[in-house]
Amino acid sequence: QVQLVESGGGLVQPGGSLRLACAASGSISSINAMGWYRQAPGKQRDMVALITILGSTNYADSVKGRFTISRDDAKNTVYLQMNSLKPEDTAVYYCNLVAYPTGMNYWGKGTLVTVSS
Repeated sequence: QVQLVESGGGLVQPGGSLRLACAASGSISSINAMGWYRQAPGKQRDMVALITILGSTNYADSVKGRFTISRDDAKNTVYLQMNSLKPEDTAVYYCNLVAYPTGMNYWGKGTLVTVSS
């Protein structure tokens, strides 16, 4: 089994910054990709940012230029640096891991980010 534990959420004012972290542990043979998704109340869960094992990144259009995803392979940890936060960024942020070669998806329990004055 694979466990993902997110941290770093909280309340921040518009224009502020937060850094999320997701630590993976357990039976990890190989990782295809890790990423962040978010779900606002009453909305579907959407991709925010992904990073593959080769280091390629992909971002949702709404966060390009404001959010940066990175990883520390030695720690099996992925980060999401969020700058210039907006109220519409308010959501529960979930960490995702896609295992290789199985393609199985694993999810964290989520961390709440609230952007409000």
